[in-house]
Amino acid sequence: MKTMPNQNSTRRMIQRWFPNFPNDRLVEIHSDTTDFFRLNYDDVVVLGERAYFIRQNAKEGRFGLDDEEKFWVKRAFDLEDGSRKIIKLVFHERFKTLIGDIEFECFRSPRKEARILELAGDHKNFMHGYAITDEKGNIVRVLDFIYGKPLSIMVQDIRLDHETYFHRMFPAILERYIECIQGIRFLHEHEENHGDIRRDHIIIDRESGHYRWIDFDFNYRQRESIFSYDLFGLGNILMFLVGKGDVLLSNLSREKHPALHRIRADDANIVFRRRVANLRKIYPYIPESLNRILLHFSKGANWFYESADQFLEDLEGYRKSVGRNGSSFEGRDNETECETFEDMFEGKDRR
Repeated sequence: MKTMPNQNSTRRMIQRWFPNFPNDRLVEIHSDTTDFFRLNYDDVVVLGERAYFIRQNAKEGRFGLDDEEKFWVKRAFDLEDGSRKIIKLVFHERFKTLIGDIEFECFRSPRKEARILELAGDHKNFMHGYAITDEKGNIVRVLDFIYGKPLSIMVQDIRLDHETYFHRMFPAILERYIECIQGIRFLHEHEENHGDIRRDHIIIDRESGHYRWIDFDFNYRQRESIFSYDLFGLGNILMFLVGKGDVLLSNLSREKHPALHRIRADDANIVFRRRVANLRKIYPYIPESLNRILLHFSKGANWFYESADQFLEDLEGYRKSVGRNGSSFEGRDNETECETFEDMFEGKDRR
């Protein structure tokens, strides 16, 4: 679309996919995305030769911020083929964070996310899309919408006691999560990092079942290792998956859990000190080989993973020690008791 569409042609494009759109509605048409607050509901943004119909702002989905809008991230529809898109506009943010006594300077980089989109291509474990500059040179990322739910929500929705979950469902979840770690290794091999590894930044694609990373625009600076921040994030997700959620000291205290007196300061998560990393003290059926991996992300750790390869090697060692499917129910047929990923959602709404 080399020239800006006029009102009549724009309305016709919209009405092709939204027949009830009013004939007399004035449509704001944008080709400059610098001020993302100006791009509102029912506006159209033109990028290159395509027009996108904006429906709403995306919202933050963690740590109690479910209703906080991300005004620089728009949910939209491609008016050429009707497909749903996520449009990320340029937003600069910078902050510092500590992991142990290591300080990281974090910042948003649209250019870095554009590089990763091109690098990842159609990799099954990443979101897909492309970057394009608007008429003012802003790097806009146009992303394919992933139909599915975040990994964090999927785990929280499982209505099983921990022991049953750990033996029957965790092995299949771990199998898919290991594929995600391999995806991060792929980035690291190309001297790139994810930058914002969180459990809600993995979407379970309900069509394919694949776990897919989203949101690559955070970058960070740290003198010792360009990959260490990613590795701590990977460890935090593993801890969440093993524990079937965060195991919090406050909850253990409120429940008067019998293991509470065994928890020491060194057993805490090195990033989030109120979370327990030494989960075997809470769930003694967790194998030592898996718990040792978790302890690399504890306050008491004297050695941290330096590469995704090291992390993957230990996870493969754990899987070999318990059998490929990871189940350790005594006296039962592991092949039938360990559920596959598909079994977990059979007969359930996976939206």
